[in-house]
Amino acid sequence: MNDKNIQSKEVFTVIREQYNNIFSAEKKVVDFILQYPQKAVNSNVSELAKLSGVSDATVIRMCHHIGYTGYYQFRITLARDLGKRQYDNVEPDGEADAVEKMFAEYAEVMTAIGKRISIDVISACVRLLKECDHAHILAVGNTSPLAQYMGYRLGKIGIKCTYNVASEYFMNHINLADKEDILIAISKSGETEQIVQGMEFGKNKGLKSIAITSSMHSTVAGLADYVLLTSGQEELFNNYKGFQHLNETAVIDALINFTINEELLESPRPVSKRDDGQK
Repeated sequence: MNDKNIQSKEVFTVIREQYNNIFSAEKKVVDFILQYPQKAVNSNVSELAKLSGVSDATVIRMCHHIGYTGYYQFRITLARDLGKRQYDNVEPDGEADAVEKMFAEYAEVMTAIGKRISIDVISACVRLLKECDHAHILAVGNTSPLAQYMGYRLGKIGIKCTYNVASEYFMNHINLADKEDILIAISKSGETEQIVQGMEFGKNKGLKSIAITSSMHSTVAGLADYVLLTSGQEELFNNYKGFQHLNETAVIDALINFTINEELLESPRPVSKRDDGQK
């Protein structure tokens, strides 16, 4: 199969066609990809090899054997396919123009997110913010601006924060944190290695934490005391929408607005974990 032909096909179609032609170790890789495509598309070669229980070389050989020039082409094509599937779920409205359709989609997503976050979870998060000594905000990569934005907004209402674009800094802040401090982790996928490490470190120190993430089933969500979901439904993470943070910004703004105007919240019942699959 030449390069042009393979790029015109979905990765999942290529895998199904070539599955019986690859070695058993390589099948471990594709089995993992089929079951957890969102984790696969967000992993480099070494990470995917570790998740699949094989060597780095096996991942690369698998890509070659099913027809790709290498892991980079495979991963980019998988990201494209996941992105297309997400956009294919949007029902067009023949009466609206393109701009109106896009903003209607945004509004629909915001409403769906609001339905997934319970008032009890928001209330518990507000209490943590108001009662903490410091809030340590964790974010890396293209999510770092959200930490800076949130830290600035919280500082304006009198809540002391630490935040930085480098993970070494927030790990140091966690190391020096007092028991009255809290963590706020921002990670769309919920699988970012540095964020997971920070959350584990904080948990070992007994710090309470809030996760702002798109998946309730992610590692970061599992480590948090409270989860504020940033997606209207459980969906595949993909690189097409991986760099937009409209949802996260909306959730951050909602949390800050409720912190300022706590009277808008009803008196919540005690919450032990989170909404939508609480532990």
